[in-house]
Amino acid sequence: HLERSKSGFNPVYMMMTSGARGNRDQMRQLAGMRGLMAKPQKKLTGGIGEIIESPIKSNFREGLTVVEYFISTHGARKGLADTALKTADAGYLTRRLVDVAQDLTITEEDCGTILGLEQTALKEGEDIIEPLRDRIVGNVALEDVYDPIDGELLVEAGELILEGTADAIEDAGIQAVKIRSVLTCEAKRGICRQCYARNLATMQMVDGGEAVGILAAQSIGEPGTQLTLRTFHIGGTAARIAAQTQRKSKIHGTIALERVTFVVSPDDLRIITSREGQILLKTKEGQVRSRLSVPYGATLAVDEGQRIEAGDLLFSWDPYSEPIVADSAGIVAFQDIQEEQTMREELDESTGRRQLTIIEDREKKLHPSVQIREKAKGKKPGDKLREFILPVGAQLIVRDGAEVSPGDTLAKISREVYKTRDITGGLPRVAELFEARRPKDPAVITEVDGAVSFGEVKRGKREIIVEPESGDPRVYEIPVGKHLRVHEGDHVRAGDRLSEGPINPHDILRIRGPRAVQEYLLNEIQEVYRLQGVKINDKHIGVIVRQMLQKVRVTDPGDTQFLEGDNIDRVEFREVNQKIIAGGEKAARSEPLLLGITKASLTTESFISAASFQETTRVLTDAAVRGARDNLQGLKENIIIGHLIPAGSGVHRYHDVEFVVDQAFYDEEILPLAETEELIPGLAAETAGGA
Repeated sequence: HLERSKSGFNPVYMMMTSGARGNRDQMRQLAGMRGLMAKPQKKLTGGIGEIIESPIKSNFREGLTVVEYFISTHGARKGLADTALKTADAGYLTRRLVDVAQDLTITEEDCGTILGLEQTALKEGEDIIEPLRDRIVGNVALEDVYDPIDGELLVEAGELILEGTADAIEDAGIQAVKIRSVLTCEAKRGICRQCYARNLATMQMVDGGEAVGILAAQSIGEPGTQLTLRTFHIGGTAARIAAQTQRKSKIHGTIALERVTFVVSPDDLRIITSREGQILLKTKEGQVRSRLSVPYGATLAVDEGQRIEAGDLLFSWDPYSEPIVADSAGIVAFQDIQEEQTMREELDESTGRRQLTIIEDREKKLHPSVQIREKAKGKKPGDKLREFILPVGAQLIVRDGAEVSPGDTLAKISREVYKTRDITGGLPRVAELFEARRPKDPAVITEVDGAVSFGEVKRGKREIIVEPESGDPRVYEIPVGKHLRVHEGDHVRAGDRLSEGPINPHDILRIRGPRAVQEYLLNEIQEVYRLQGVKINDKHIGVIVRQMLQKVRVTDPGDTQFLEGDNIDRVEFREVNQKIIAGGEKAARSEPLLLGITKASLTTESFISAASFQETTRVLTDAAVRGARDNLQGLKENIIIGHLIPAGSGVHRYHDVEFVVDQAFYDEEILPLAETEELIPGLAAETAGGA
């Protein structure tokens, strides 16, 4: 209606769509109703508290009653208090970022690396969050990019990808492009021009000596004040989004199933029994157009190789609970399920049915599980086929001794159980990622590919054994109450989670290497800013993440002077090793280290910079004991000493510039110009006088 009135020129609609002020939700409060409000809470940790029972039914146009107005003022007061606290937090984050990246400048033309990043469009399911074009524009191509249809060269290696080129690449249907990146730059100090590519302030190739570290720190820190301060609970009325029960395809294509396993039930339904499975939609040429993760327990509606149209059903699932699915036929046998010890009969108020719910055993001796056994003649139970562990809070669907077919649901775990964890959002989450903190109660991650089997329970922890095809099996201990993401017999890949919980970035580094952890940090940090509607170029985050990974830990010193366990700068380590190898001796070995930004700032080469950041006494005594020497290579140390900063025109190579006048060149080139056009006022007169 707003759109039609005055053909889109009514003031309210213009404000809403301009993007400068107001949005849809505010229009709803103006025209519909104000809605539910949260009670103010006395906790500082955030978390939206209880919701005030009676919604505010009036809208701003009609006007609120006194009580409604009073309730509304909570929100405003809270906003102001938050802003005050937030400014300090955002300021401190900016300061830490500046400190970790201050010595990064553009130091050379080309580092000559052959490494780069393969960029693809960022997708969540089928929705493109960021198209390929936006991710590659303003970067330098690592390899030649050809049009797949007619083989025309679109952009050559070492060329800057401009808007037009990026559009051409996208139109040609190319899915992935390799670009030079600050994360893979091999410059000894700083970053090279080719890896940084375009300076986003001038839209030209970056100049030598540009202080890209500080540029990155400020670009990330400045929107910090716009991020929310609090952690969100899912389950606030506003956040209870009606989850979809069906997933339909938005595009047409050919189906390919990756890591998907399923069983066929007697009703001919295909029930998914894999957790990491994905449905791929491919074009005729075989290019992947979209990937969708298929949840465990979903009902699959498509076949491998099937052609589908947009709007066709791919799978359906229950968004509110996760089932435990039988994958073979047999007889149910309960293990350690005893009334009032590990199981309680509850009345489900919504359905009026009686339900058996698993509760925690106080003595921690009983570990409830459901077994499926073969049918056997006579009284004896048959052999055990499968065993499913039941977490606390699971609701049993089958009864002891019942007969089941493949695809039957044995028990359900309400997804609400997962959701009670706080979801840290906004500023605290960004700080947590940049500080590379180990989350409390992290997920257990497998280090090898292999099949899962369950060991025994010792001291309240269950052993999960992952057996690779070759090599020794790995044993992981997981506390009994934790939700497992795997069942016996599942196949896992290195880096898959075995239990629920947040991922520890140090685990990703250890198991999947530096590339994977860079990608993880980059995507997670971008996710927070994206939710707040803030656009930050990947370059800036890349610059900071690069600084977090600049150290290595020595694992085997070889014939070098290093000691085992030393934290050494990556470049220095490489240089020492090259000398040692050239001399025919044994090189040292190391593993990459991930340091948080505070830790990285305090362990920089320059003790003056570190001392001016935090823990001054400690840094200075440390430096004095080591007899440290500061080469004054960063910006901060030079400011403190009172020198020109080594950035921009203060770069060392401009220090001793002498101007030498070439007399012959002057006579032949400059004088004729000056005489004809009087380019330099006074010069023509002088020469005339001199002549």
